[in-house]
Amino acid sequence: MTSKQILFNTFLKKNYSPEERSLQGWIVIFGFLLICLACYVGPTASLRLIYPIAAFVTAIFLYLRHPILYLGFTWWMWFLSALFTRLVDLQVGWDFTRQMLVAPYLVVFVSIATLFRYLPSAYRLGGLPFILAFAGVFYGFLIGLVHNQPVPVARSLLDWLSPLLFGFHLFINWRDYPSYRQNIQRTFLWCVLILGVYGIYQFVVAPEWDRYWLVKSLQTSSSGNPEPFGMRVWSTMHSIGPFGATMQAGLLLLFTRSGPLIFPASAAGYLSFLLAQTRTNWGGWLFGMIMIMGSVKARIQMRLITIILVMIVCVAPLLTIEPISSVVSKRVETFVNLQEDGSFRDRSSSYDRNLSIALSNTLGNGFGNTWKVNEKTGQIEVIVLDSGILDMFFTLGWFGAIPYLGGLILMIYQVFKYTESRFDSFVSAARAIGFTAFAQLIIGSGMLSIAGMILWGFLAMAMAAHKYYQHQGITTPNQSQGMTVLNQRSIT
Repeated sequence: MTSKQILFNTFLKKNYSPEERSLQGWIVIFGFLLICLACYVGPTASLRLIYPIAAFVTAIFLYLRHPILYLGFTWWMWFLSALFTRLVDLQVGWDFTRQMLVAPYLVVFVSIATLFRYLPSAYRLGGLPFILAFAGVFYGFLIGLVHNQPVPVARSLLDWLSPLLFGFHLFINWRDYPSYRQNIQRTFLWCVLILGVYGIYQFVVAPEWDRYWLVKSLQTSSSGNPEPFGMRVWSTMHSIGPFGATMQAGLLLLFTRSGPLIFPASAAGYLSFLLAQTRTNWGGWLFGMIMIMGSVKARIQMRLITIILVMIVCVAPLLTIEPISSVVSKRVETFVNLQEDGSFRDRSSSYDRNLSIALSNTLGNGFGNTWKVNEKTGQIEVIVLDSGILDMFFTLGWFGAIPYLGGLILMIYQVFKYTESRFDSFVSAARAIGFTAFAQLIIGSGMLSIAGMILWGFLAMAMAAHKYYQHQGITTPNQSQGMTVLNQRSIT
């Protein structure tokens, strides 16, 4: 170990206890919030620049001093940044660049230090899926630099690389799996409660900042009318798809928790989830629940069934209230006549038009091909492809899509061989969340942005759990008895 490394470790670990470092971390987080609040009540326009910079600096401090708080801070930046952006837009006008939404990506990019440090040993540690995916992303970036404009290329790189960096960070820190697991469970519990409550408020009240965003973003055709009881719920996030993916994961994670907040969180979460009207995520939640039920012991199955029945009792009365009842029932009825549904027809025709083109694109168009700069407004606009598979082959071509998709498939194959789900319900839930997110790539680019964070992040946590239990010598439920990590309430 070099003298610099010794000084670095001394500064980080020996001068401060874990409690002191945790207190420092919370002070920095509250300082970040106070700076944002001061800018909002003062020179609001300055927040568009200060917000991402302050978030980036906060993330660096947390990454170095308190990795657990860094993990939670990263998730909350994804959950809340879009709402902060809408509040600022209402005060100072619409921002076509959407520069405040860069903040979550900058927070994730702090973990690139983990990549630089551990990439040489990643294969030996079992990180081959990540190596393959990184290779595919690097290829897409190089092709994009050749064929496309720099700004859209950089924007696409943020979307593709951030989930990989975060997932790799979670996997490499497998020794901290118990504390990481606890943090993720707690974060998503509060996420379901807060985003669920705000989602109901959004549907009933239609706040001015949400109406303003809906009109300016030109998404009234897909997100409803800017009026009370007329909008599909997207809560604090920037659109319906990310909200549906987040709530799907959060509601599945609730099955691994217990405590007084579970049932209010479930009531608010499920109701807002239904009001979002995201059928893909409804199906993903149902399939994920079946996967969890089929992978755990009988005693856990009975506990899950009890939780489901209680949740039904909590949510069912709310669904009888108008206009909630008519909104949800109309959306459910579309499952019966999918052939007559406009969204289903659009996706089918998109596949008919683009599948052969995508598969014949050997080299790919590179990053930036699904983004374009509007010459009149200067705004970066997305070209919607309702399929992650089409997006992969259009963007990465065969040379990039094969390693990227191969890394994902290899990861899922490995995760499904693990037996830890029999005694660790979080592993079962993480596997279900990861697999259902992967299955949804057929009808959406779920490997990007927050959806990609969920896809790669939860599969990475399942891999981290496997390495952790292997290191502890735990392979069966009987061997887990007496271990502190298995005495937590989230594990039976």
